Amino acid sequence: MADPKGFPLKDNATHTAAEHYERYSALLMAPFVTAALDAADLFPGAHVLDLACGTGFVARAAAAQVGPTGHVVAVDLLEGMLRIAARNAPRMYPDIEFTQASADKLPYPDDSFDAIVCQQGVQYFPDLAAALTEAARVTRPGGRFTATAWTPPADRSPYFAAQLKAVTDHGTPEAEARFAASLSCTADRLTDALTTAGFHDITTREVTFAIAFPDLADFASGHLAADPWGRSIEEAGGPARFTEAAETTREALAPHTSPDGSATLPFTTTLATATR
Repeated sequence: MADPKGFPLKDNATHTAAEHYERYSALLMAPFVTAALDAADLFPGAHVLDLACGTGFVARAAAAQVGPTGHVVAVDLLEGMLRIAARNAPRMYPDIEFTQASADKLPYPDDSFDAIVCQQGVQYFPDLAAALTEAARVTRPGGRFTATAWTPPADRSPYFAAQLKAVTDHGTPEAEARFAASLSCTADRLTDALTTAGFHDITTREVTFAIAFPDLADFASGHLAADPWGRSIEEAGGPARFTEAAETTREALAPHTSPDGSATLPFTTTLATATR
């Protein structure tokens, strides 16, 4: 079973899909992880929650900032993602706690964290207001909430426009819904949900980075295998349909690709911050 609006509700993603996410999303996520953590204003000894942690990009970076006297918790709905996150946890900071849980039912007491960071996760929550209300509950008074979400529409980014074409040409309604979810969390929607949850001093701004890909064709295919809409295409049409979708993505990106296969593409996210 899966939530047609986003990532699977159950862990029907394969171990390979999680590995693809770790390998191919790292390059794309890196500057946005840094921006989110800068906005979170972490300090040594802080208690931090990486909400919807995926394979742990934020958790690893946060652990380095809060140090051995701090504590980092990484929560995700998918056991496969958490397995890869735990495998890649830095040994110098063993105090990262990995927990499988839903964002709207966090297994922590009130006022547990100095900061919560949600990197590219808010758009996939089935009930955004409920998830952020739960985030507010476990954030200490004066604590900080930070989130990023890709800024719509898809044609603002050549990469997402190429993926949209692949999903439109080869995907099912489920794949189209999952892709739409990835660009569904506007600044206004996020602000309204944070306000409803009880946060204050809410700010949103757009952050753009140019990402350099050494081999864009390889990245496009590998990243599609990690994305929920890419998995939907393969689940519905098999490997042949997935291969067609990957080729459509590569063809759409060809005008942006250098003869050696490299490319530099812009990506824009909404960065939101709020105080409990």
